Amino acid sequence: MNRKGLFKAYQVQAARQENARTRTLILDAPLPSEPGQFVMAWLPDVGEKPFSISGNDPLTLTVCDVGPVSRALCALQPGERVWARGPLGKGFVLTGTSHILVGGGYGAAPLSFLARQARALGHKVVVCLGAKTHTELILSEQFKDMGCEVLAATEDGSAGLQGLVSLPLLHALEQNPTAGVYTCGPTGMLLAVRQLCRPFQVPTQLSFEALMRCGVGLCGSCELSEEICHLLGIPTGFLVCHDGPVVMAGS
Repeated sequence: MNRKGLFKAYQVQAARQENARTRTLILDAPLPSEPGQFVMAWLPDVGEKPFSISGNDPLTLTVCDVGPVSRALCALQPGERVWARGPLGKGFVLTGTSHILVGGGYGAAPLSFLARQARALGHKVVVCLGAKTHTELILSEQFKDMGCEVLAATEDGSAGLQGLVSLPLLHALEQNPTAGVYTCGPTGMLLAVRQLCRPFQVPTQLSFEALMRCGVGLCGSCELSEEICHLLGIPTGFLVCHDGPVVMAGS
């Protein structure tokens, strides 16, 4: 069996609270992987769910408490164990040396891994973060510590610009018209980012969030709708877990 299909036990080495509902778990071993890939994390008697990789050396997962599995993961303390299989899926590919990263809510998690990779190469990185309110913004300080420029927008105006993340994205595109765009977040946000980027004719990579049961393309639960496939110009039947989660939307 492919090693990606086998669960490996990890121990929580450290944990960092990002906000009231989001926690970053730093595990005790690396996982060779690329930004944008994910793992299926499992806890006995609780279940398994997919989680983006926010760091690979050591394996790091940023988890938002939205259900039984994520709640149990957020409750883990240093020394406790979690099992993961992966890496799974296809991740981001850096193009050029100037990049704009767009994260909606906890969609910022895989982008932190991508930003770290880009900054290690000496590339310029602008990060646009969006959320409903300032308490839901995550990882902004980590991005700044890497040397990224961070632009924020909140719907209630409590941090950064008031409005959607498209506002700082438009500013970033005007200042960096040849930069590649990489984004992760809710589907509506991804499609809006794609539409905003089209006049600039820049390469755009979208990382979709979806319900994934198997993680390897067998169950079909994460198939994108025909409408979304047509909008993006990709073949119908696109499975987020197997063919994505990153979609290369072109320029």
